[in-house]
Amino acid sequence: SSHAIAYAAKHPERVSALILFGGFATGLGKRPNVTAADHERLAAMKTLMRLGWGSDDPTFRQLFTSQIMPTATREQADAFNELQRLSASPDCAVRYLDTVAGFDVRHLLPLVKAPTLVMHVRDDARIPIAMGREMAAGIPNARFVALPGRNHIMLEQDPGAAQFSRELRSFVDSLS
Repeated sequence: SSHAIAYAAKHPERVSALILFGGFATGLGKRPNVTAADHERLAAMKTLMRLGWGSDDPTFRQLFTSQIMPTATREQADAFNELQRLSASPDCAVRYLDTVAGFDVRHLLPLVKAPTLVMHVRDDARIPIAMGREMAAGIPNARFVALPGRNHIMLEQDPGAAQFSRELRSFVDSLS
């Protein structure tokens, strides 16, 4: 979402609409209320990633899966664990976590001119809904939709899946 916001703010002529789901404008390292414990957790996660991300044992990746999709079936969790292993090396995963923690595009939010839909799951354990609300509040005329559920990545059985689809369809239809 931070990359999309930056692009939309800097290239308004190239962005006709923006849909943001489960996003944030401020990474953990830039949030004003970040605690020493938050920094320790981040450092611990990076250590675990370096040691176990690429391993055949999914234990380390399961930490992320449990936060990202706590209500996943065993099959969904296993598939996501494997996807994580295949999609990034341990060093790349750590760099990604570091980079995301350093994002701060709050100053760009008012510059987004494209019609914007922001959706966020109410009980997202990975990215709190307050982050989505902050994004929507900063983008002129953005529409914010809170969805029921707990998963950061929407799964087909999620209670908000049908509403997500309806909101998405309605937003896209309103653009034409």
